[in-house]
Amino acid sequence: MSAAKRWSQTGLLATALAVSLTATVTGAATAAAGPVSDGRFLAHLNMTDGQRPENIALEPGGGADVTFAFSRQVARITADGRAQVLVTLPAPPAGSATPVLTSPFLGGIVRAQDGTLYFAYATGTSDLTGVWRLSPGSTTPQRIAALPADSLPNGLALDGRSGLLYAADSALGTVWRVPAGGGAPTRWATAAELRPAGFLGANGIKIHNGAVWVTNLDRGTVLRVPLTCRGGAGPLETRATGLVDIDDFAFTGADDTLLAAINKENEVALVRPDGTHSVVLTAADGLQNPTSIAIRGGTAYIASGAYFTNTDPNVLVVHVAPGK
Repeated sequence: MSAAKRWSQTGLLATALAVSLTATVTGAATAAAGPVSDGRFLAHLNMTDGQRPENIALEPGGGADVTFAFSRQVARITADGRAQVLVTLPAPPAGSATPVLTSPFLGGIVRAQDGTLYFAYATGTSDLTGVWRLSPGSTTPQRIAALPADSLPNGLALDGRSGLLYAADSALGTVWRVPAGGGAPTRWATAAELRPAGFLGANGIKIHNGAVWVTNLDRGTVLRVPLTCRGGAGPLETRATGLVDIDDFAFTGADDTLLAAINKENEVALVRPDGTHSVVLTAADGLQNPTSIAIRGGTAYIASGAYFTNTDPNVLVVHVAPGK
């Protein structure tokens, strides 16, 4: 059985058989030891309503914006744990098939300083697939860059200094570059290390210390692509291996230490600058197939989509010691 079929049959694309968690409440989680501690739930989400968080961006004041991948929704989770849908992306025509995943897929989300939200959307159609924007106060999303119908834009990163967005394409093994103001996309980086090996390739993406960092879910790697002085892609480096099913990630501080979501295994791993890594959070701490991580100061927000467990999609908050 292919990896894609296994993923689908465990509930990634279907929510009809999911257990409903009808209340969105905060609560205590198991306090992990070591570099992460003081775990608590920001929110438990409702699977029956399709509330499976795929990616996360932080709001001032303790809230977060998330994408609900297969509901085509962007939602805001308030500091007291309430989920408010901001917008629903248009559905593709009947019979359309998104690459690999079949159903429309709303992936990465980032927030600009002015509150503008950007997100990646894939439908298998040329009229909808691409990078979208939601301006502050608006309820109407706009596509600012079209990507090919056979692409699967997943993770999304914003370089605030250059005003450029970078999207990790899980199907085509490409990093796309898009002006935040809109315009034609550029194939910024393509390499064998970014390609899938049976299911999904390039996945999570961040800008950090003069480079674009990307994970590859199938290959279990963390990759670093330097930004050249002219903004091009330098030689790709593999910085960590042995992290199969790695999804999104976030850096804990100024150095290259990061926390990585290991989706199917219900784990978060601490990955050190030398590539060594250890598990610091598990299902015992409340993880339900973690999909994405965002860190501000000493606080990490971890979104879980419950794609395999089909039990409790949630957002977990933990304290993290930087650079440990």
